[in-house]
Amino acid sequence: MNNSADLLKELRIDRNAPPPPSGRGPWIALGVGAAVLAAGIAGWALFGRDDAIQVRTAQAVAIGGSGGSASVLDATGYVVARRIATVSAKVTGRVREVLIEEGQRVEEGEVLATLDPVDAEAQQSLARAQLDAARSQTSSIQAQLTEAEANARRLNTLVGQQLVSKAQYDQAVAQRDALRAQLVTSRRNAAVAADQLDIAEIGVDNTIVRAPFAGVVIAKAAQPGEIISPLSAGGGYTRTGIGTIVDMDSLEVEVDVNEAYIGRVQPKMPVEATLNAYPDWKIPAEVIAIIPAADRGKATVKVRIALNSKDARIVPDMGVRVSFLEKAEPARADAPPPGVLVPAAAVVERDGGQVAFVVDDGRASRRGVQVGRTLGDDLEVSEGLSGGDTVVLDPPAALTDGGKVEVADDGASNP
Repeated sequence: MNNSADLLKELRIDRNAPPPPSGRGPWIALGVGAAVLAAGIAGWALFGRDDAIQVRTAQAVAIGGSGGSASVLDATGYVVARRIATVSAKVTGRVREVLIEEGQRVEEGEVLATLDPVDAEAQQSLARAQLDAARSQTSSIQAQLTEAEANARRLNTLVGQQLVSKAQYDQAVAQRDALRAQLVTSRRNAAVAADQLDIAEIGVDNTIVRAPFAGVVIAKAAQPGEIISPLSAGGGYTRTGIGTIVDMDSLEVEVDVNEAYIGRVQPKMPVEATLNAYPDWKIPAEVIAIIPAADRGKATVKVRIALNSKDARIVPDMGVRVSFLEKAEPARADAPPPGVLVPAAAVVERDGGQVAFVVDDGRASRRGVQVGRTLGDDLEVSEGLSGGDTVVLDPPAALTDGGKVEVADDGASNP
C-alpha cells in the first residue's frame, strides 16, 4: 500500500515547479545574433560604404606677403636670343674645311670654315698680272714723254735761232702733248687694275668664313665637300650656311600677354621668371618694352623681358613662366597675411558662400575662402588657403566635407 501511494505521489503534477531546461535555447540565440550581424554587413555594403570621387587638382601658390612684392599677372613664354645668325660664305663654293662643332665658344672674327679658293685665287692672279702690265705700259709712256719733252725744248731754241722750221717745232710739241695724255690714261688704267686686284683679294678672303660676333655654336650645317651658297640654288646638295651662332649675352624672354590685361604691365616693371626646366630657380628680371602691336588671332600683345641673371643653364627656346610684380611696399604691423594664387575653377559657391576643397590624405576638406583679384585664369585668395595646398578643380556637386577622393593621373598641375 505504501508503495502504491508513493507511486501515485510521483505521478502528481506540480504546477509551481520551474519549467525544465531546454537544450535548444543557446543555438537559437546564436542564430539570431549571426542574422543581425549579416544584416549589418549587408547594410554597410549597400548604404554605408564611401565610394571615392575622382577629381582633378592643382596647387595653391603663395604670391606675396608683408613687405614683399605681389604678382599682378602671370604669363608664359620662351627664352629668345636678340643676336642669332646662321653664318654663310658671301660666295658660292665647295667647303674645304669646317672648324666648328656644336657647343663650341667662338670669338668675333674667328675662322669657322674655308671654301676651295681655286677660282678666287685664279682671279687674283689675273688681276695682279693686269696691274703689272698697266704699270709697265705707264713706265714706257713715261720714258717716251721724257724724250718728247726734251726734243720740244731743243726745237724751241732752234726755232728761235731760225735753224729749224716752225712746223718741226709744232710737230714735236704735238707729240709731247699726246704722250702726256697717254701717260694720264695709262696711270688711270693702272689704278683700275689695282682696284681689280683688291676686289680679287676680297674674293679670296670671301672663301674664309668668320664669326660675325662672339657666341656659342648651336648648329653645324655643313660638312667638307658640300657646296654652299648664300642664296639657295635648289636641290638637296646645296647648303645655305655653315652653322648657327647665338650670343648668349643677348638672351631675353618674350611672352604673350592677353590684351585684356596688358594695362597691368609697364616698362621697367619688376618680373620674376621661372624656367620650366628649373622650377625652384627664381630669376630676377624686368620689362624691357611692350611691343605696340597686337595679334588679332590670339588677342595677345608681345612683351620683352630682360633677365638680370646670366647663367649657362639659360638657353634659347626654353619654356619660362613669368610673374609681373608690384613694387615692394614697406612692412606694416597690420598688413594682411600672404595670399595665394589658385585656378578660378577651384573656387565654387556653396550655401551662399565661396568655398574650395583641399585634398589631404585622400579626403576632401571644405574651406570657406575670401577671393580677391582675378589674375588671368587664376584667382587671388587672401583667406582660407595656404601656399602648397592641393585644391580640387571643378568640385563635383556630390563632393562633401570629408568625402573620399581619388586624384586623376592627368589632373595634377601647378597654376
